[in-house]
Amino acid sequence: MADVARGTTALVWGVAATLAFAALRAVVAIGGHEPLPIDHWWNELMGALTSDVWIVVAWVPAIVGGTVGMIVIGALLIVWLLWRRRRWDAATLAIAMVAVVAIGATMAAVIGRTRPEDSLAESVATSFPSGHTAVATTVVVILGLIFRRWYVWMLGAIWVLTMMWSRTYLHAHWLSDVVAGMLEGVAVATVVWACVSLWRSRRAARAKAEQSRHPHDDALREDPLRAEPSRESPIERSAP
Repeated sequence: MADVARGTTALVWGVAATLAFAALRAVVAIGGHEPLPIDHWWNELMGALTSDVWIVVAWVPAIVGGTVGMIVIGALLIVWLLWRRRRWDAATLAIAMVAVVAIGATMAAVIGRTRPEDSLAESVATSFPSGHTAVATTVVVILGLIFRRWYVWMLGAIWVLTMMWSRTYLHAHWLSDVVAGMLEGVAVATVVWACVSLWRSRRAARAKAEQSRHPHDDALREDPLRAEPSRESPIERSAP
């Protein structure tokens, strides 16, 4: 029951994040995919705070959280989970990462929002949502749901916020892009985790019900000798 409750709670968060993403997407679409007033303000603020040192610092999460970096990190995390015999958790992380990349990349290509003109990174018109932020959020949320430790959530939140800052400091994304990426990551991670969790619970319930209907079969599997007929002759069975 605890797994079902956690799965339901995660699903609620996923639906909420999806609705918030849809609302932000609608606002951006109504504005003709042009940057919002808050986007201009934040981009100008990042520009005013630009320095060579912080540009180098901002490139660290951008590279680590890039396509190659996240493939390596994701593969290492999946192998680690498999090594710890957590096959379901490894499968959940793999499914979530593939899903968030597929969904985000498709949306970014279809929407085609232009990045800031002073971008120090990518210049292709695939700004909304931020793929770096979406993938980072997905990994963090999945790990948080798996291990349920406060320090996992805290370190994860710091990583996601750092990624959001990095992408806007390098003028690779507008502020609304990274917020959309965060919402996408929360939505994908929670929905995937909830679906896998609920499916696991139902499989376990079916297996338990099957076991209760055929308890004798389980006893035979544990001790096959119980099913063997006696090979003693009638004289041997009657002997003292």
